[in-house]
Amino acid sequence: MTTLTNAPLAPLLARLFKEASTATSPAMAALSHEERARLLRSKTEYIEVYGQLKDLWLAVSPETGTLLYMLARSSGARIVIEFGTSFGISTLYLAAALRDNGGGHLITTEFEPSKVMRAKANLKEGGLIDLVEIREGDALQTLSDDLPETIDLLLLDGAKALYPEILSLVESRLRPGALVIADNADFSPEYLERVRSPASGYMSTPFGEDVELSVRLG
Repeated sequence: MTTLTNAPLAPLLARLFKEASTATSPAMAALSHEERARLLRSKTEYIEVYGQLKDLWLAVSPETGTLLYMLARSSGARIVIEFGTSFGISTLYLAAALRDNGGGHLITTEFEPSKVMRAKANLKEGGLIDLVEIREGDALQTLSDDLPETIDLLLLDGAKALYPEILSLVESRLRPGALVIADNADFSPEYLERVRSPASGYMSTPFGEDVELSVRLG
């Protein structure tokens, strides 16, 4: 048995995914597919966009969550950075891996106050809050300083257009062999071009339908 497959976390995740599946955002539903895609790629309108999405969970899938747990476990991760907490589902998977790795520290960041409150409640219910530091605010500021010397794993799951900027903020702290997982990376062509470049210092490949998996080479 693992933290992930045991109570209180397993039933909590089942309930949260059920809630996530029924959440709606009237403001975003009124936009065309093209307008939504444009806004998700914007580097200047992301606060407005994600403010409209405050009622949506924007959660990873159960399969991606399990992948996050497996990658963190298999790499022995102890220090994890997450961009985009939302309601904390991916945070729960990563924190569970840290627990089963013997402990660690997860820094995650979210600018929507209501989501921060709900994520904290979920982490407390899951028995994992002691492993997690939630930084409230724009990640361009919250991750700009006071980072651990060495980072084992980075999850990018916030405003897609900012993936290159967030990577730049933490890149110097990524240890050789560190993993970078980017969810819905197809919304950030600039990011994909960067990590897939032979000169980038990464080996990178698409994994599944919506995840880009990269490893820091040095």
